[in-house]
Amino acid sequence: MGYRIKSGDTLSRIASVNKTTVSALMKSNPQIKNANNILSGATLKLPGQSDGFEDAPIKRSGAGSTKSSDKSSTFDAPSAGSSSSGVKGPKGNPYEIANQHKGKNAGALKLEKKGVGADMDNGVGNKVNCANFVSACLEQAGMITDRQHSNLVSGLQNNLDKDKNFKRVSLQDAKKGDVVSMKTGPGAEDRHVVIFAGWKNGKPEFIGSNNRNKDGTQKITTGPANYPILSIHQYRG
Repeated sequence: MGYRIKSGDTLSRIASVNKTTVSALMKSNPQIKNANNILSGATLKLPGQSDGFEDAPIKRSGAGSTKSSDKSSTFDAPSAGSSSSGVKGPKGNPYEIANQHKGKNAGALKLEKKGVGADMDNGVGNKVNCANFVSACLEQAGMITDRQHSNLVSGLQNNLDKDKNFKRVSLQDAKKGDVVSMKTGPGAEDRHVVIFAGWKNGKPEFIGSNNRNKDGTQKITTGPANYPILSIHQYRG
């Protein structure tokens, strides 16, 4: 995951919080020449992590869970009468906004000078853009402000939990445009965030910035997931 450096941060503190070392951070971020000289506002790549759906996702007994745990359970399609229409902000639906960029590489999208690309942080590594992309889609929909943008899944989760316009819902009540955070590995920050894209053949689909390119970099893709769900945030405006 990417980490945006805050005023007063030190490399040793960032390493401690993210359970890594200063040397590992410097190896993953060759732009850092002096461990004692880091710039506030820049984004660091955390070593040994990617944050998207791989071509060969983690195998689990089920497809996901709506609980904040690493246990999986089977996804169920919504019952008759459940709402699946898209949720909209003042400027649109995040799913529709994300879908306009389907097939684009995250690295190229970040260079665009308007729309989602302009709201993405260009300092984030091309293998770790999931929260960067989802945050930008929410900004474009008018659901969050630039200050609520986070390049960390846990950071975006926390920001949405604090926002009175968002409420956690179950998968049964999910609507297109909801923010879905998932657990992708054993570490505290092994997480991924995508946007709910509706149901297909009784299974949920998601759109987001995923590690689909052969070199591990991300592109905007849609598909099912094989990871436990940590949270689903729905905009209530």
